[in-house]
Amino acid sequence: MNVTQDQVKAGQAVYTKRTLNLYDFIVLTVSNPWIWKCPTPRLIDHYNRHVTANHLDIGIGTGYFPDKCDFPSDNPRIGLMDLNSDTLAYASARIIRYRPEVYAHNVLEPLFQEIEPFDSIGVNYLLHCVPGSIETKAVMFDHLKPVMTDGATVFGSTLLQGDVPRSGLAKRLMAFYNKKGIFSNTEDTLAGLESALNQRFTDVTIERVGCAALFSARA
Repeated sequence: MNVTQDQVKAGQAVYTKRTLNLYDFIVLTVSNPWIWKCPTPRLIDHYNRHVTANHLDIGIGTGYFPDKCDFPSDNPRIGLMDLNSDTLAYASARIIRYRPEVYAHNVLEPLFQEIEPFDSIGVNYLLHCVPGSIETKAVMFDHLKPVMTDGATVFGSTLLQGDVPRSGLAKRLMAFYNKKGIFSNTEDTLAGLESALNQRFTDVTIERVGCAALFSARA
């Protein structure tokens, strides 16, 4: 599948200043426990197990996870990377106490700037918004390798379709989001995610919670 710039833009265009004010309630309070069957505290636990004091967050949403997680340092180095200027502004203001580094970038494209590598990279609820199949969108992991230290961990979560059980409501909502271009996960499967990670990393772990996959891997 050839990914167009319009498809890339559609996946992040919904995140405006107005919708970001509603995101935590709609997604983290309502959709996660009741529709996707993956409670947000479970995602926080996963985040806390893998986050380091030298961390890059990608596809950042409202900045909820770096705001709520337990960094192993009072003065962590945090980077925020996203294509959307509204989410970058919103999230960086939310965690201004950490003086985050801000990078405007499309992860489907190679990095063209020198960035000091990170020990952990979080990609929560990003893959299902990136257009293309798992095999296509997994190129983002290749683009992230230059900013990963030796042995760095990449971790995150994504919503799947094909080979995971979903309620009728979850199926209908995913179909709606895919039609609108907000989601692009019609071809995303647990097996495809596992294969993409194993091709690039070691120590791959994946746990399914509801229709979400929580994963981690080491460079």
